[in-house]
Amino acid sequence: MNKLVVINLEKGNFNDGFSPVTAQLWEINNSRPIKFTGGLPPAPEIPELYKRFQLIYQALNQRLLRSGLEIESTGLNNVSEVDFSEVQEQLYEAINSWLNSDLFRPIDQELRGRFALDEEFQVIIEASDSLLRRLPWHLWNFIERYQSCEVAVSTSKYERVESLPKPKINQVRILAVLGNSEGIDVQEDRKILEQLPHASTVFLVEPSRQELDRWLWDEQGWDILFFAGHSHSQGDKGKIHINPTSRLTISELKNALKYAIARGLKIAIFNSCDGLGLAKQLTDLYISQIIVMREEVPDLVAQEFVKHFLGAFSGGQSFYLAVRYARLRLQGLEDEFPGASWLPVICQNPAEEPLTWQELRGQTNTIPSPKLTVRNLQSVLIISVIITGFIAGVRSLGLMQQWEMSAFDSMIRMRPDEGADERLLVITVTEADIQAQKQRQKSSLSDITLQQLLQKLEPYKPRVIGLDIYRDFPVDSQYPDLATRLRTNSSFIGICQVSGSQQQEVGVPPPPEIPTNRTGFSDVVLDGDLVIRRHLLSMTPEPESPCKSRYSFNFQLARQYLAKLGIQLHITDEGYLQLGKVVFKPIDVPTAAYQQFNAGGHQILLNYRSSRQIAKQVSVAQVLNGQLNPNWVKDKIVLIGVDSQSAKDYFFTPYSAAATPHQEVPGVLLHAHMVSQILSAVLDHRSLLWVLPAWGEFLWIGGWCLFTGIVAVYSRSQLKLAIIISAELLTLYGWCFLLLLYGGWIPFLPPALGLVASGIGVKKFVTFFTRNN
Repeated sequence: MNKLVVINLEKGNFNDGFSPVTAQLWEINNSRPIKFTGGLPPAPEIPELYKRFQLIYQALNQRLLRSGLEIESTGLNNVSEVDFSEVQEQLYEAINSWLNSDLFRPIDQELRGRFALDEEFQVIIEASDSLLRRLPWHLWNFIERYQSCEVAVSTSKYERVESLPKPKINQVRILAVLGNSEGIDVQEDRKILEQLPHASTVFLVEPSRQELDRWLWDEQGWDILFFAGHSHSQGDKGKIHINPTSRLTISELKNALKYAIARGLKIAIFNSCDGLGLAKQLTDLYISQIIVMREEVPDLVAQEFVKHFLGAFSGGQSFYLAVRYARLRLQGLEDEFPGASWLPVICQNPAEEPLTWQELRGQTNTIPSPKLTVRNLQSVLIISVIITGFIAGVRSLGLMQQWEMSAFDSMIRMRPDEGADERLLVITVTEADIQAQKQRQKSSLSDITLQQLLQKLEPYKPRVIGLDIYRDFPVDSQYPDLATRLRTNSSFIGICQVSGSQQQEVGVPPPPEIPTNRTGFSDVVLDGDLVIRRHLLSMTPEPESPCKSRYSFNFQLARQYLAKLGIQLHITDEGYLQLGKVVFKPIDVPTAAYQQFNAGGHQILLNYRSSRQIAKQVSVAQVLNGQLNPNWVKDKIVLIGVDSQSAKDYFFTPYSAAATPHQEVPGVLLHAHMVSQILSAVLDHRSLLWVLPAWGEFLWIGGWCLFTGIVAVYSRSQLKLAIIISAELLTLYGWCFLLLLYGGWIPFLPPALGLVASGIGVKKFVTFFTRNN
């Protein structure tokens, strides 16, 4: 039940005013109303204006009938559309001025303070005076302001009818009387009724009184009585023209109608002219709702109203909102049919609650909260497995790989700062350093500069020095000391390249002076978006490759550093690399988001160190100028590499997307991250990235789908389900991020898609099943 306002205008008249005027507000789940009191001043002009409106409307309507629906610009008997528009405006202003009076303002203000603009409620004008019931109360600006409100009229005498039981057939039973159709097309009404969902309609075409009476006594009962044809009212009495020769009053069908109402007849629709007299007689029988037209109604207007009303009502709208919707739609016809939107009137029995189409079918308007029955559990399980299998299949084709990578990158960037790795020092060769060198061969670091750099570093006793600069040429004969250092310094590691780059078909050989066991390859593995997320530790070079080293440059640096701590490299029985207690198990297809990739070599996932700066950094110029703290070097791994755009040694990482445009990092810093990963895993027990096995990921995705499906069974509304799914997505993301802090790369996107699809799918299925069973 929605909120209901009943305004009583029993005491008074237009000449003397109305006092007191009472307004009762009935709220949901409250059997006792709130009452407000006010009054209305005299307004003798309103009956006069409505009488003038009625006369002009009738004159225009008669002209329409004679002119074949053509409206001329000149008037008939000095009546024109201009006159009609003027009297409509005058009546609108008079009614609102009356209802905005000081006497009525306490009621108006109380009501406005108790309703939200989008709140649904009904207003009933309770009056015995026939003119009060005939007034177009929808003109009240209060009704216009609240878009989910509609107004009805009622007499002061009403009561609730106890309905007799009737069989449940899951259909709305409609008795449709198609009466005298002279000059009108009732077949259009029939077509509209025939298209209604979940409706069982019996059509009586121009029936006799006996036939109509007999059908009203039908023991199965009726939900809606529909009449289309001719009718008219005289005062508080009306007649329907059931066939070309018979006209009946409601009193002549009183016993049959009382029985039909007792059997469950709730709504009467008279889609015919001037029906307020019919409504007055029928309200005396305490039927729930009646829809009539307050004046004569053109055939097309009647058809359009019933089409829009029954379409909205059967489609799920409440009775009142369906009437409001259909009434407002009639305004579009007012170029041809002035005043069309003023015609529909609801006559309501305040003791009865308006029913929905669903309730007329014998069902509750809201779907009961389903239980997790065996059938529901089976359905949830089947739907969850289907969705999980579908997502796993799509994922295995690599179609989700890039999206998963992006989600992984976002979590990587969110991790807390770990600080710089104090075991590393990075010396960068900047563009200024390159330009400052007088002798430059094919390298960005000349022989003399490299010799000076080593002379500065070696006294400080670094544990390992790694040169991340290609030197595929011998040291110049002018610098024998440099050549000797490169040959004899067991702590110096050089680089080479196994596979060729885009500029060359073959790789790059190591420095001639450095033996193979002190060189490492610089090759890295790129993902499809050119971001580096994998760490290549070792591989077997091709025979024709000039680089013969089996281990990566960064692995050689870490291995040398750990060897001086007594931690030696071992190869396990499975062929895995092992340093200390840490076994570097290579990844294979599939691994986490990697469903399609080249798994050649000994690759692991790269767990970047979360820090603003991976290690202490100084430039070559700073070292040569003595701006170097010995403690930065002693027992450290020193990496020397280029940080200059001219060298084009830059790479994308998961952190690159944090800046616009995406920020690349120099290769030497990338190797620093890789060295740090190995050292931190062996010495600090920092976890390498780990993933669930394929079956574990399937269960992870399926578990979220199943859980959401079960929740969807109990969800009463789509809004609540949407809120729950949103909370689940946040929880899922939180778990994935939390596990990532401990090294776990757990899928986020597949279960996120799965739980959304499972929740919607199960909700749709359960709703459909519940409504149809």
